[in-house]
Amino acid sequence: MCGTTTITNDLGLTDKNHACACGHHQQDATTNIATEASGAGVIREHYLVNGMTCEHCVASVTEEVSEIGGVQNVRVDLHAGGTSTVMIESAAPISREHVDAAVTEAGYTLVEA
Repeated sequence: MCGTTTITNDLGLTDKNHACACGHHQQDATTNIATEASGAGVIREHYLVNGMTCEHCVASVTEEVSEIGGVQNVRVDLHAGGTSTVMIESAAPISREHVDAAVTEAGYTLVEA
């Protein structure tokens, strides 16, 4: 594979009160880069997040974002040490404030570009 990992399911294996213990949290991110409507009334929103380095980081972000009301699916494309993409699918738009709170709970910060 080209170093890209995709997570689509929350397996419930992470403690939502702890961020990754890998020690590589940069607490830096870039904000929403795209919103698109797809078939069957599904809205996809994409966010860029820097600093995720491992599967535990991905699982933490996926778990927190999945708990936002209205979220149907979360996918994280990990680019370890670079900029990862978080894609959220929902039937209605999800507020940036809710995404920010969830990502912050996972140990990261969304920052305006």
